Amino acid sequence: MKKFLKKYRFKYRNNRVLERQNQIEKRYKVLVVFIVILLSVLIGYLFYVQVVRNVYFKDKVNQATIKIVDGDSAPRGRIYDRNGKLVVDNVAVKTIVYKKTGLSTNREVILAYKVASMIDVDYSKITDDDKRRFWLINNGDLARGFITDSEYLDLEERRITSDDIESYKLERIPSEYIDAYQSIDCEAAYIYKLMNTGYSYALKVIKDDGVTDSEYALIAENLDDLPGFNIKIDWEREYLYGDTFRTILGNVSDESGIPYELKNYYVNKGYSLNDRVGTSYLEYQYEDVLRGKKNKYQIIDGDYVLLEEGSRGNDIVLTIDIELQREIEKILEEEILGAKSEPNTKYYSRSFVVVADPNNGEILAMAGKQVVFSNGEYKFYDYTPGITTSPVVVGSVVKGASHIVGYNNGGLTIGEVRNDSCIKIASTKEKCSWKYLGVLNDITALQYSSNTYQYNTAIKVAHASYSYDAPLRIDTNAFNIYRDTFAEFGLGVLTGIDLPVESLGYKGNSTLPGHLFDFSIGQYDTYTPIQLSQYINTIANGGKRYKPYLVRAFYSPTKDGLTKEISHTEPTVLNTVSTESVFLDRVKLGFQRVLDSGTGIGYIDLGYKPAGKTGTSESFIDTDNDGVVDTETITTTFVAYAPYDNPRVSFTVISPDVYYSESGSTYQSSVNKRIVNRVSKKYFDFYK
Repeated sequence: MKKFLKKYRFKYRNNRVLERQNQIEKRYKVLVVFIVILLSVLIGYLFYVQVVRNVYFKDKVNQATIKIVDGDSAPRGRIYDRNGKLVVDNVAVKTIVYKKTGLSTNREVILAYKVASMIDVDYSKITDDDKRRFWLINNGDLARGFITDSEYLDLEERRITSDDIESYKLERIPSEYIDAYQSIDCEAAYIYKLMNTGYSYALKVIKDDGVTDSEYALIAENLDDLPGFNIKIDWEREYLYGDTFRTILGNVSDESGIPYELKNYYVNKGYSLNDRVGTSYLEYQYEDVLRGKKNKYQIIDGDYVLLEEGSRGNDIVLTIDIELQREIEKILEEEILGAKSEPNTKYYSRSFVVVADPNNGEILAMAGKQVVFSNGEYKFYDYTPGITTSPVVVGSVVKGASHIVGYNNGGLTIGEVRNDSCIKIASTKEKCSWKYLGVLNDITALQYSSNTYQYNTAIKVAHASYSYDAPLRIDTNAFNIYRDTFAEFGLGVLTGIDLPVESLGYKGNSTLPGHLFDFSIGQYDTYTPIQLSQYINTIANGGKRYKPYLVRAFYSPTKDGLTKEISHTEPTVLNTVSTESVFLDRVKLGFQRVLDSGTGIGYIDLGYKPAGKTGTSESFIDTDNDGVVDTETITTTFVAYAPYDNPRVSFTVISPDVYYSESGSTYQSSVNKRIVNRVSKKYFDFYK
């Protein structure tokens, strides 16, 4: 039995060994298969990476290891007028610049003196405080003696700050130390200030005006000894028509880069802080179009290899006729200056003109001029931005829109006859026309500019019952009715002009009956000149309110000028006035009568077949700048279009505060009339 068991155990043990060996062999085979599959996948993926996607992954490596940088600023797009005349170009400018490299303050001072010995800089803008700070940097040890022990103790015990200590040092620098500065010291102080102005990592312009060839060459030859300094060719805007339309053309930042107040706006659009950008008006409005494309370089072993050549920005074509614009600005200056020699013009200082195409919203010319008396002489300033930002009380020019309110809402019928007698509400003064005009209908009421005719319309629109010198109760919703219709003409709403700034004007809050009367004759809410231009355009073209615009088309930059158009501005109708054409025709007929035999006689030569409306309004101004209006003045306004049977041009002219009664004189300058007459003649000389 023992023999049998022993034999059985031996056999069992051998079977177990064989079984384990078989399992190991199976596992080994599985492992081998797995390894073969894994190696196959790895080899396949390596083949995919190194052969199939070789170019793709090489590009990825290059992107991760190759440094790409932009070149210097590229020239901006050119600006042309509607006739293809170049208005704004670029001119190459030699520039000396500095970029911080981590040098110590003392090292920067030494550099400032070195550069001051090589170039001439105009240091007239340096202040006494700048000089003191520069002296303090150079004489720190001596300046420590300006501080008392007790003051140092106060600093240790935190009763004063280190800034206070620095202020004490500046204040206590003896004047004779600063007075002893020579020209070289002043130049170095100014250069040092420029080196440390603006963003610390931005490029600083040390000199870009009048850099001579010798200065440019001298800096270039010594760049190894002037760490941080460099020379470059930059681009500056060149205005071929001088100051004509200058403000609206806008400005571009200098080499210091994006102004602080515009930093977030431009950085969010992907700009670098040292980029030159449009900062106002058209340059700002059309920055994305005018912006040039910089050269792109790849840095290889310290060398710059051009990858992509930059280009000038796209060009824009204005709706403005620059020659007409120049003539109108000249007319404004001459007439404003002439009016200042007339009586009662003490507070008159500015006038506005807008010339437009009523059929599409194009602005052919827009100008504002202001005169200021200083140092014994009159000096003119461009006030063209006021066309979109300076609302005024415009007076009777709005009576065309008031007529439409009446026609639309049962307050007026075609041919309705009324007596031009004064209206009086209890406890108020009489409200009358500028003189008694007799019996009028809807046409002659416009022709002679009756106020009471509009008052009676307003009474009906407000569903009121009027009796002389009795209380008057009105439906105050009449204000909304008037404002809604006025808005359809462009009054009291944004016109949408392609400029970054536009004002709405003042909107009165009172709903008294007398203020409704004032509203109906343009004596309550205020409107900007551009709103008034949109208003007359809407009447002229039969009720379409077009968005006014200043840029007509966009072109790719070419050596041959305007040969490759990208796109052009399509006229935009913002709304159509909700009224019947017969009502607008009545207003247009009334406007025609205004100029041929009414209050507008002599404004525009009748040979041009004009139609329009005059306006006179009472205004109140603050004469002593205390925030309180204290003086009543008269503002004159005018709107017109021509020819009345096929309008192709509109004129808007406003002269605020043209009259102020001095010494009881009633003389009122006709400067607005003279401006209209000369501007209209000049236009038809250009466009016969």
